[in-house]
Amino acid sequence: MEQDNALQPTVDITVSQHGKDEFPPAHTAEHILNATMVRMFGCERSRVNHIERKKSKCNYTLAACPDANQIREVEERVNAVIAQHLPVTCRLVPRAEVPTSIDLSKLPDDTGDDLRLVFVGDYDVCPCAGAHVANTAQIGHFRISSTSWNPNATTANFRIVFRLDLPEE
Repeated sequence: MEQDNALQPTVDITVSQHGKDEFPPAHTAEHILNATMVRMFGCERSRVNHIERKKSKCNYTLAACPDANQIREVEERVNAVIAQHLPVTCRLVPRAEVPTSIDLSKLPDDTGDDLRLVFVGDYDVCPCAGAHVANTAQIGHFRISSTSWNPNATTANFRIVFRLDLPEE
């Protein structure tokens, strides 16, 4: 799929369609974290998120609790992607042309026929209406500040809390 740079994301805080403030560096980091978790653990993207400037949380459904080495590897992989200074671009795509590999199950029922796909270089692509940085260089350093495991949860059982050390301007 060819990327269209005509729709450039913003680096300002914006209010999304659901009325919440969004912080583009953390929201874009969430995309990279999701792709990393899918690649490492074969899980779905996080469905329960709380993305903010000070700290953000993503929840995943995993078969087992990741060990300390795996958690460190998640952090290292996310930072390696950020360090590539990848472009973050958007493209409107007719629903019928979206590759079947892209999960559309999180979309609201009233989503139209044209979907806004967000590309983080060639590392991640997913439908999203949120605000993003224009380049991963604007994210800064990703830090996992804590994790928690709840084996009795009926949905997401592993939580990652992360923070960003923003780059100097």
